[in-house]
Amino acid sequence: MGARMTDRISHIEIDETGLAAPTPAIEQERRVAMFDLLEENRFALPARGDVAPPAGPYRLRLAIRDRRLVFDISTESGEKAAEFHLSLGPFRQVVKDYFSICESYFEAVKKLPPAQIEAIDMGRRGIHNEGAELLRERLAGKAELDRDTARRLFTLVCVLHWG
Repeated sequence: MGARMTDRISHIEIDETGLAAPTPAIEQERRVAMFDLLEENRFALPARGDVAPPAGPYRLRLAIRDRRLVFDISTESGEKAAEFHLSLGPFRQVVKDYFSICESYFEAVKKLPPAQIEAIDMGRRGIHNEGAELLRERLAGKAELDRDTARRLFTLVCVLHWG
């Protein structure tokens, strides 16, 4: 079935309860990811057996609770649409690798020639894609999202892991 105008996230909120204050770079990553995500995304909830989910667009609240990544989804009118809890374990290494290469990238931008910066950026994109694919796998059967939406959501997952 093709994407409908309602198969999207229209609002996103990050629950910062208990999180460390983000650095300016992390805050900027979050702002860009949220802006890009709201600008363009594909996010749909599949039917559960014979039960069709409430129609979108959806409001998404991302949180970490009890060491689990929580997707709390409601309709624009506030009706509960779904809630998933994903273990953070599978994300730990890819998030760690992503932060590590981002740090290298931010340092490289200050002092390395463009060719070396580009090589580091390619690695950064590769790890970002790996994280996005992992997120899509973990959400399989719970939510349907395209690659770009998964990439932006992975950025927000990284922001939640910060600290």
